[in-house]
Amino acid sequence: MLKSLLTAVKVEELRKKILFTLAMLFVFRIGAHIPVPGIDIKVFNDLIASGIIFGFFDVISGGAFKNFAVFAMSITPYINASIIMQLLTIVIPQLERLAKEGEEGRKKIAQYTRYFTVVLAFIQAIGMSVALRQAFVKPTIEQYLIVALTLTAGTTLLMWIGEQITEKGIGNGISLLIFAGIVSRVPAGFYQVTEYFQAETINILNILTMAVIGVLVIAGIVLVNEGQRRIPVQYAKRVVGRKVYGGQSTHIPLRVNQAGVIPLIFASSILMFPQQLATWFSGNNASNWFTTYFGWGTAAHTIVYALLIIGFTYFYTAVIMNPVDVADNIKKYGGFIPGIRPGRPTAEFISRVMSRITLAGAIFLALIAILPGFVLLATRIPNVYFGGTALLIVVGVALDTMKQVEANLLMRSYQGFIK
Repeated sequence: MLKSLLTAVKVEELRKKILFTLAMLFVFRIGAHIPVPGIDIKVFNDLIASGIIFGFFDVISGGAFKNFAVFAMSITPYINASIIMQLLTIVIPQLERLAKEGEEGRKKIAQYTRYFTVVLAFIQAIGMSVALRQAFVKPTIEQYLIVALTLTAGTTLLMWIGEQITEKGIGNGISLLIFAGIVSRVPAGFYQVTEYFQAETINILNILTMAVIGVLVIAGIVLVNEGQRRIPVQYAKRVVGRKVYGGQSTHIPLRVNQAGVIPLIFASSILMFPQQLATWFSGNNASNWFTTYFGWGTAAHTIVYALLIIGFTYFYTAVIMNPVDVADNIKKYGGFIPGIRPGRPTAEFISRVMSRITLAGAIFLALIAILPGFVLLATRIPNVYFGGTALLIVVGVALDTMKQVEANLLMRSYQGFIK
């Protein structure tokens, strides 16, 4: 990995891409410290001090939420809009046709996603303004609009920065923004653990236990993210004129974690909504009962969270990987899986294999999601926001970015060989 990075820095084209990416991430970090006007930060911090869910949201936004900065909502509305648009391409025939039209169709869907992001961001900003109205210096209608528009503009700017990184830099821009936000909170996490150690709240054994758990989780994430079941495909020889085509062997790589972190985002988004309602109506008997028995970190919440993740993993894998389409494409180009007849038997075989490996990936994602609770029990270190979900995102983005760097280096080597 280090050798690839050093080689990439020496190549002028890649060096420019890396510097551009770093410059855009620097703009993101500046925006995370520019506060929204008209907010009393002290009152705001008191309002969110007791919420574990707010702590995790602060990790994702890179500390912008705690500062109530212009990037406080992070890129979450864009992620939600992208997921919803992906699901709508299955439901709405017009969007499905656009998705199959190639590059032009994808550009139109991307444009619709941008518009939808702005709408979702404004709705979320209004909801956030109403929920945190006690932190307003002057709670007027104009102030609500200023806060909502500022937060919406911040999310829109982040969306643009992410697209610029994807187009002109290295890696996926949106993923790198989340990556940068999480990594930026690591020093604060280390400082917090140091304070606990100095205050004798924890001991060296707790810290070592947490380090060992972290290493094991990272190793597990790499193993599952890179793990795949390769289904062999054989293509028959075809004679066209005087030339012979085909006759080669290849494979279909079915990844164990085909859905990535999307099921975690789905499940957490669904469970966040009733949590937000309970905080808005705090003091009510119903909200107190819900917080007591289904609040963040309770046994019931953890079980429901894990089950939702497993369900959404199967659902999203079925959305992005259709066995019938894969079987039709194999048959269309004269291919077949050895021992399996083309057409419907091939689709059923792929579906059966996918169901088995998806179960392993779904259980792994569920364990990663509920990891912070087990870490707290094992280490007795409170407020562990940098949990399994954050590690999954960081490791996944790092692996994908390094693969893209290596692909650029490999392509350049081939070009040099051809010349």
